[in-house]
Amino acid sequence: MKAMIFAAGRGERMRPLTDTIPKPLLKVRGRPLIVWHILNLVRAGITDIVINHAHLGHMIEEALGDGSQFGAKIQYSREAEALETAGGIAYARDLLGDEPFLAISGDIYCPYFDFEQVKDVLHDKDMWGNPYPKDKRDVAWLYLTPNPWHNTKGDFALNMYTLANTGDTLWNFGNIGVYRPEMFDGIEPGTKASLGKLLRHYVELGQVGGELYEGEWVNVGTVQQLDDLNGGKPQ
Repeated sequence: MKAMIFAAGRGERMRPLTDTIPKPLLKVRGRPLIVWHILNLVRAGITDIVINHAHLGHMIEEALGDGSQFGAKIQYSREAEALETAGGIAYARDLLGDEPFLAISGDIYCPYFDFEQVKDVLHDKDMWGNPYPKDKRDVAWLYLTPNPWHNTKGDFALNMYTLANTGDTLWNFGNIGVYRPEMFDGIEPGTKASLGKLLRHYVELGQVGGELYEGEWVNVGTVQQLDDLNGGKPQ
């Protein structure tokens, strides 16, 4: 399985820090955010990684190189300007191949997430070995979290392992998901496109599965959050 780490965002809320350094390179507890992901992916045996970038992207390449220092193979999808999440995937489509892949935001901190669990969440056959019709099988699997301060209303309901757009309890989409690449074939490479609208379409069709993750998870969106994670100590 391949993994894509999103690292193209400008990080407006993290300014002035992100005026001189890409947000995924900001350090939490002595290590850049994006390096936490890379090390955890490699630990799970996911070593083929694609990273997109735009703002100060050369600094990401200089810091991470070809990935060999981490035991990984890193390829870069260079965007002239950030193409948003689905647009970034469509632009990197040739690098991601034709099998389901993992995608994760480079600015979240989830040091104990076990990426081993993502490898077999999208099934082509049912429990009896019968192939699913393409219009019935899940095209994505999302990891939800308890709602953080910046998304108190949540995004998706969870009925066993199937997501819904509405429900009594909505959970936060944790920016960790596994996707079938054909989901993005309708997006012209190089155009901006958000992931939310696309996901909600397939959720409505009943083709998105998921589960709740209740381990440590922080969307590092403010300087104060970064300071809190670091115990008020400069990194």
